[in-house]
Amino acid sequence: MNGSRLIFVRHAEPDEEVRGRIYGRLDPELSERGREHAAAIAAELAGEPIAAVYASPRLRARATAEPLASWLGVESLLEDDLREIDFGELEGLTLAEAAERYPVESRWTAAPAGVLFPGGESVAELRARAVAVAQAIAARHEGETAAVFTHAVVIRAILADALAMAPDAMFRLDHSYGGISVVEWFDGNPFVRVVNAVRL
Repeated sequence: MNGSRLIFVRHAEPDEEVRGRIYGRLDPELSERGREHAAAIAAELAGEPIAAVYASPRLRARATAEPLASWLGVESLLEDDLREIDFGELEGLTLAEAAERYPVESRWTAAPAGVLFPGGESVAELRARAVAVAQAIAARHEGETAAVFTHAVVIRAILADALAMAPDAMFRLDHSYGGISVVEWFDGNPFVRVVNAVRL
């Protein structure tokens, strides 16, 4: 293989405390089901020729990466730019609370490109850092495969950029808990091979 192959994995199911709430910078652990799912993901990916495991610094991503890193006998490499978007003042609110207090921002998935969360981050900022860190990891692993454990909006941004989608179209891509996507880079050009799969 002459290019770089990145296997992107969304973290597994988080603790019940954040279910139905908006969480980006909030840092919940995995639920029991999430821990079981992380072990299953490790078993699924253990046969891949993975040279390195990367993770967002958020607990849910690190805990999802840990079983695979342990299986492979490597340390997870933390990349701050793989963290989820910061929803600012919307963090911790239920969807209903967000809709009442921040009606414009709560509908952000319909047209995310221009959204800036009050006290938080813009989607454009998230997309720029997500794409940059993906490209940097790919450049480090020429001719290799790396596993990258991160978050839904981060993965959507990377995939949307790789597919040359309009920024407002990124939520046409789904990414489930534990979903696996694969992007390969050849001469700096991304090729999307898999999107939101249960297994490779």
